[in-house]
Amino acid sequence: MEAIPGRARLYVGCAALTALLCLAPVPALAGPPGPDPSRWAAGLLRADSSTWAVILLAALYAAGRWAARARFRGPGPATSPAAPVFHPVLLAGAFLLPPPAAALVPLPGVLLARVEQRPAAVRRLWRAAQCVLAVWAAARVHGLLGGRDAVAACAVPRALLPAGAAVLVYCAVLALLDGGIRVLAERVPPRRAWRGLFSRSLAPLAVHGLAGLMMAVLWHSPYGPVAALLVLFPMGVAWWVFAQYHRERAAHHATIRALVQAVDIKDGYTRGHSERVGQASMMIARELGMDERRVEVLRFAGILHDVGKLGVPTRLLRKDGPLTPEERRVIELHPEYGHEITRGITFRGEARSAILHHHERLDGGGYPYGLVGRQIPEPARVVAVADAFDAMTSTRSYSRARPVAVALEELGRCAGTQFDPRMVGALVRALDRHGWHPVVTADESAPTLPAPASAGDRRGVAR
Repeated sequence: MEAIPGRARLYVGCAALTALLCLAPVPALAGPPGPDPSRWAAGLLRADSSTWAVILLAALYAAGRWAARARFRGPGPATSPAAPVFHPVLLAGAFLLPPPAAALVPLPGVLLARVEQRPAAVRRLWRAAQCVLAVWAAARVHGLLGGRDAVAACAVPRALLPAGAAVLVYCAVLALLDGGIRVLAERVPPRRAWRGLFSRSLAPLAVHGLAGLMMAVLWHSPYGPVAALLVLFPMGVAWWVFAQYHRERAAHHATIRALVQAVDIKDGYTRGHSERVGQASMMIARELGMDERRVEVLRFAGILHDVGKLGVPTRLLRKDGPLTPEERRVIELHPEYGHEITRGITFRGEARSAILHHHERLDGGGYPYGLVGRQIPEPARVVAVADAFDAMTSTRSYSRARPVAVALEELGRCAGTQFDPRMVGALVRALDRHGWHPVVTADESAPTLPAPASAGDRRGVAR
């Protein structure tokens, strides 16, 4: 979303002002100013070791971000405030330098980086402020605990405790700032905005912190900065593996999008339905307090719940008239078809179980296996409610959309017989808090197809 709310802009401005205060006093980076290049070079030669450390680390970080951006076209690991392999560079700066100097290290790389989304200036300012504050806080804690003296003496055991505390603070500041912007810019509830941000990033940052500490210690060793930079080689290999994972994940998402588009083309009645069911499933899952990994699994399950229609003859999906019992049985095979189609996709079992059982009913009257109550997997009960809700609230060629309140009332009426009351209640609470703003709407530009007389029987809530 390109628009950033005013309160989020104010938050970014306050963070940027605080970051600016953290940069003072800034160490002099060169000699006396002047147009003469020889005087400028002489000034650089007189610069102290801290200044050289700032220059080298900042150049390394900027070059690394540029390489990461060249590697990833579009959203990916390079778009985070510090691409994963370059956290050790920032943390090494926090271990080597005073807080104001350490906070300078990320600035060139962040301020010169390309920003895809608008407004670019605000987003660039936010990323710079975020990095400056996290590095400054880490360097401050590290210095207060005597970490710089231990690093200068190459006393690794004595340097571990200050370095560990600095990593904790670095991780906490990033999580705190991230959660705040999610609340103000994305309107995520505070109870959920910070959930998991710290715990998910702590383990990888602890590894990066050790690499940063090794860089800092080697920097003061007889071998100097060149040896310190060699520490980045194994981190670069790890980043390459991470890049391969990102590519595989992107291909995975592309496969899912292609399958969804194929279903939309084949069954024009439900154009956009899959994405909306994925969104509603995600809302229910989050309201139930599921972790973000399960939330993502349920979103994919909702998106692909009808992919089995690819195995149903198109003439049955678009038939103008009532279905015969044999034709109905063919259509009711689509959950099993979907279960088989997704066998080759790297899904967790929960997603495929939701695809297979999302037409089961609590009273045992559903299909394909007539499961009863708790025999129906929890993900399938989530997707069933999301599927029915979107079916009722979407405008299609054969039916007008019902108001959200009417659809929720119908879901409540069927709770306990067709739907799990817990899932219905979670959807009601989520909609009360966030409203219903589907990302994908019915494609009104698509050609209107003749409405089958039995559409309500085939696609309604009470099947």
